[in-house]
Amino acid sequence: MTNGVSVEICVDSVESAVAAQAGGADRVELCDNLIEGGTTPSLGSIEVARKLLAIKLHVIIRPRGGDFLYSDVEFDVMRRDIEAAKRLGVDGLVIGILDAEGNIDTSRTKELADLARPMSVTFHRAFDVCRDPYEAIDKLAEIGVDRILTSGQEATALEGLDLVADLVRHAGDRLAIIACGDLNERNIKKVVAATGVREVHFTAFGEVESEMRYRNDRVFMGGTLRPPEYTRSETDASRVRVVIDAI
Repeated sequence: MTNGVSVEICVDSVESAVAAQAGGADRVELCDNLIEGGTTPSLGSIEVARKLLAIKLHVIIRPRGGDFLYSDVEFDVMRRDIEAAKRLGVDGLVIGILDAEGNIDTSRTKELADLARPMSVTFHRAFDVCRDPYEAIDKLAEIGVDRILTSGQEATALEGLDLVADLVRHAGDRLAIIACGDLNERNIKKVVAATGVREVHFTAFGEVESEMRYRNDRVFMGGTLRPPEYTRSETDASRVRVVIDAI
């Protein structure tokens, strides 16, 4: 914790989780598939991360990208993933479910939160596309969710600054508000000061070049997106530290 602010790093691999720890993070949110906002990581990733991390390990429970309105089959997958994460010793889970009208799906959220205990429960940025953020806070506080991840229903925390500050006031001591959305060393101090949040969430990626000597540049594994095949993004411990030092 830095100046009373808890730092969570969003990562998509065990290597990145270890780097976040080395950079001074208080916890990580382990995901897969960040290009779609994060989905549930593999059990192998969770197990190895738990073995290597001394800091808190939170895991997202999200069966697919896209919206947050889930079928009965998808909901069953989420329940089973929560049970597996609990067996592996995870500290917290990150969930989010809405109904078709953009409201918090209270019954399903409560079922997952109850199943998750005694692990910590965060409601993720499904909150940022809900209809009424104030009503959502009231519902999530009643359910007993520990924290909400939000950029103030805007693309970035700076754009959503006023709403994030309002949400902190509205939540009071019922639950924590975590600020996120393009946080970096240039803006994080301003966001913390202007909103009063005591928790922040960001990525700190750097580009890592493949060690492959033989390369076939004609083939792409990412379909129409055509991402680079011989570079990848991994959390950079030094970038984590730079942002933490800026708080």
